[in-house]
Amino acid sequence: MDGILPLWKEKGMTSHDCVFKLRKILGMKKVGHTGTLDPNVEGVLPICLGQATKVAEYVTDSGKEYIAAVSIGTATETEDGDGEAVAVDESFKRITRDEILRALSTLTGEITQIPPMYSAVKVNGRRLYEYARKGIEVERPERKVQIHEIELLDDSELFEGEEVQFTIRIACGKGTYIRTLSVQIGEMLGYPAHMAALVRTSSGKFRKEDCLTIQEVSDVKNQGNLDLHIRPLEDALSEFAFEELNDDIYDKIVNGQVLPQHPSLIRQERIVFTKANKAIAVYRNHPDKEGLMKPEKMFPFNR
Repeated sequence: MDGILPLWKEKGMTSHDCVFKLRKILGMKKVGHTGTLDPNVEGVLPICLGQATKVAEYVTDSGKEYIAAVSIGTATETEDGDGEAVAVDESFKRITRDEILRALSTLTGEITQIPPMYSAVKVNGRRLYEYARKGIEVERPERKVQIHEIELLDDSELFEGEEVQFTIRIACGKGTYIRTLSVQIGEMLGYPAHMAALVRTSSGKFRKEDCLTIQEVSDVKNQGNLDLHIRPLEDALSEFAFEELNDDIYDKIVNGQVLPQHPSLIRQERIVFTKANKAIAVYRNHPDKEGLMKPEKMFPFNR
């Protein structure tokens, strides 16, 4: 079985838990997820099956959308609601809608983030959360991330109280930490803050309405209808240019030859070569030889 299964990861499960359970349900080993979701986060987690595991990195690197609850008044060690409080402001707060909108606008576009200590980013070969669990603070590298849009979902004109909470929708690029973004929003408003809740509503081309839960996967598998929910691996490549192969170049692409640069690669990082609309290979510019392109992924059994 080859393709992408849009899964709705439920709270309380790790991404690895999902893969483990699906291997048992589907009776196959070649199953991979497309980016870790914390156990306390629910949402869209595309699962790659068979040959589609080769395209997992493209889904992981694609744009995401989230719904997040931002809580103003308390900062935590994990930047979400699970961690111990490290800063508390108990003052009565009066935050206007315009103040929040200005903060969201400032944090839209390319911004700089420092990954939280409780994250999977590697420093000196070890995950940051490994240091954090031992109480070791290490210098964390800054990273540039892209925030395409932040929308305030609450209608209120005034947010009042010792702890103020509001909900936002975020469309962002790869590597964005919504926990850290919540803290940054609080900083813009002048208060400690954390992410109180998070749901991922889309990952690349895959949206909430496309997804099945683990139990639903088991049910449709038993009914013999699972194929109706498996998406082709081409869906993970939709942001790249597609080129249907003619007979003259087909054998060269199938054999993974280094070839003259395709015109599309002047403007884009990758091109997908297809035969009968099925992906045969992903090519990109050759890193060492100007004017040439080389294969990055091959799909010899995608028929």
